[in-house]
Amino acid sequence: MGGFLFIAGVLVAVTVGYLVYMSAGGGENEISPVFGTRLFAGVVMALAFAFLGFVDDYIKVVKKRNLGLTAGQKMVMQILIAAIYLIILYLAGDTSTVLRIPFIGSLDLGLFYYPVALFILIVGTVNAVNLTDGIDGLAGSVTFIASLGFMVIAALLSVYEMQLLAVAVAGAMLGFLVWNFHPAKVFMGDTGSMFLGGLVVAMGFGLGLPFLIAMIGIIYLIETLSVMLQVASFKLTGKRIFKMSPIHHHFEMSGWGEVKIVSVFSLVTAPDAHWLFGGLCLYKGIFIWKEGSLDGAKTERAKKKAASDGQRKHGCYLFGAGSSSADVWPDYAFLRQLRLCLLP
Repeated sequence: MGGFLFIAGVLVAVTVGYLVYMSAGGGENEISPVFGTRLFAGVVMALAFAFLGFVDDYIKVVKKRNLGLTAGQKMVMQILIAAIYLIILYLAGDTSTVLRIPFIGSLDLGLFYYPVALFILIVGTVNAVNLTDGIDGLAGSVTFIASLGFMVIAALLSVYEMQLLAVAVAGAMLGFLVWNFHPAKVFMGDTGSMFLGGLVVAMGFGLGLPFLIAMIGIIYLIETLSVMLQVASFKLTGKRIFKMSPIHHHFEMSGWGEVKIVSVFSLVTAPDAHWLFGGLCLYKGIFIWKEGSLDGAKTERAKKKAASDGQRKHGCYLFGAGSSSADVWPDYAFLRQLRLCLLP
């Protein structure tokens, strides 16, 4: 199965990259150990999803049972994996229940954060990526572009661990697409697609911005919504909205070739990720003092610092590495060298 190829590639790249980083003195950087936990917990979670996908593929291919695991069996195991991942993050000190939404602000969901994170942001994303893997090269191409988006945002936030993971995913997808693009010679199967879904989740949660998953991975969202709308419409009215769902099959049955579908879906993902870079800069640059850890006095001081230390450029503040704003952010040391501006 082709999924094993890029799984091995990602694991080797992440392991070697992290060891090189630590040997070069990376451990002395003022970055919270939470990021390291997020990296390794995320990779382990993705491997767990990959194993679940492998069992499903094994039953289909070897046992000759076309349906594989039942929907109930898959859901129970996915919920269990997601729950263990959230517990690990919580025990490592990642206890915030604030959902940061670029361009809008922060929303403290309290205890509701955990069911939202578990069912929608984790299990929902893994299944969405799995749905996207319906034609040659589609899931790989979309995930390649999405990982580039996560890579740039991780660089803007100076989160090396997530830069490393995003680069590893992008490189693995690029190599895999050589063989998976239409006409495909190898296929990722559920093993690979569920592993990719886990990695997308890991990158979003690793940055502390899981809502980015829905924004950068807009195609995953569209694919899932098309299935939900199709099922709801058929049950309520007896009519189908699309010729077939997920929506890439609708275009396929409408006469589009696989290469055209992959190209268009990738082009939708690319500009979506691009404007998000600029939007995130705007969000972090202008509204950074809205972080929940800052009390009222610190908030006012932050605004003054932003006005004195920052520069207004393309609608956002640019904080330099030498900015004295460092003392404003004692709980966010990694923001000290943050350079934020809207990308052209």
